[in-house]
Amino acid sequence: MAIKNAFYAQSGGVTAVINASAAGVLETARQHTDKIGTVYAGRNGIIGALTEDLIDTNADSATAIAGLRYTPSGAFGSCRYKLKSLEQNRREYERLIEVFKAHNIGYFFYNGGGDSADTCLKVSQISDTLGYPIQAIHVPKTVDNDLPITDCCPGFGSVAKYIAVSTREASFDVASMAKTSTKVFVLEVMGRHAGWIAAAGGLASGPGCEIPIVILFPEVTFNKEKFLATVDRYVKEYGYCSVVVSEGVKGEDGNFLSDQGLRDAFGHAQLGGVAPVVANIIKDGLGLKYHWGVADYLQRAARHIASKTDVEQAYAMGKAAVEYALAGHNSVMPTIVRESSSPYKWSVGMAQLSNVANVEKMMPDNFISEDGFGITQACREYLAPLIEGEDYPPYKDGLPDYVRLKNVAVPKKLSEFKI
Repeated sequence: MAIKNAFYAQSGGVTAVINASAAGVLETARQHTDKIGTVYAGRNGIIGALTEDLIDTNADSATAIAGLRYTPSGAFGSCRYKLKSLEQNRREYERLIEVFKAHNIGYFFYNGGGDSADTCLKVSQISDTLGYPIQAIHVPKTVDNDLPITDCCPGFGSVAKYIAVSTREASFDVASMAKTSTKVFVLEVMGRHAGWIAAAGGLASGPGCEIPIVILFPEVTFNKEKFLATVDRYVKEYGYCSVVVSEGVKGEDGNFLSDQGLRDAFGHAQLGGVAPVVANIIKDGLGLKYHWGVADYLQRAARHIASKTDVEQAYAMGKAAVEYALAGHNSVMPTIVRESSSPYKWSVGMAQLSNVANVEKMMPDNFISEDGFGITQACREYLAPLIEGEDYPPYKDGLPDYVRLKNVAVPKKLSEFKI
């Protein structure tokens, strides 16, 4: 078997553990130098492949690569860029082949969510459509937890832990002030179409720590009157209430409550700002004093409070991707298979990319309480293992001591390409 180089890149919104997957890819590849030569990282995702902006990961030591396991965000830069079909933009595929040929690349590892899976699927088809041998393996990642087939997605467990902890801590705060001040705290979390992250806020309340929490899911159409009645009831009973709202909540007209009319690079509505919308509904409808906050990048960058389960699964997905490629697989994605919830046991499986790309996994109906504002016991049993365990990074002078790679550029061999 001829030695081929590999390409690895990160795509879409980054997470607290995406670099753990990178470590899994790079460390495993370094154990198979008889089959994989150099792993070139794409600077800023697929854009790095198209523009021949490659990073020589061999320039970084084994210690630095190991440090990726506890370092958040994307070590090589990410992007929001979706390849069009071969028929729509053949020049991009021909360019990819030029770059792959120039650098002897036979393996393609793309670390991302749903749109990234679509990109990886399209690259995997180059072998059949354009005759260039390439094995493309998707490495799952998304805080939204909306990839199908896999039980959960690396990145989600840590966000869920952050939101559960933050909801509990903020609820303690508002409870302290409720007698003479704030009665309601509204926390906005990510989740365009799926309410997995918002659901995690429900874990803040449990046996021995009961907290009045209202959750607004994208899967449940927002009903203002019903919502206000629930908040009013909780405030009268407990003296306060916390609201966890997903950015993707829609009104009865089918529009996002926070849609500002803007679009991102994938053509999706640019969301954000639903917390003040909901807070003003509470003020106008109930006259209650409120505070609101937006978790935003904080929720997905919080490596200091990452779930140990999440870190281990993220690394395992990167490792499995390389092993699947070496075994001859193409157009697949390693998955997390739940074998039992209590005790929690999981293993690594495999999914065909054709069954993953452009498919979103929503919250099941039996995970949302009957009134539409909370989570069920089934949901708790699903979520609880995913936030288990602590995996603290090393600290220096009171702050996390994160790794920054050299990111040495590979000399270019081709002419400039504009995207």
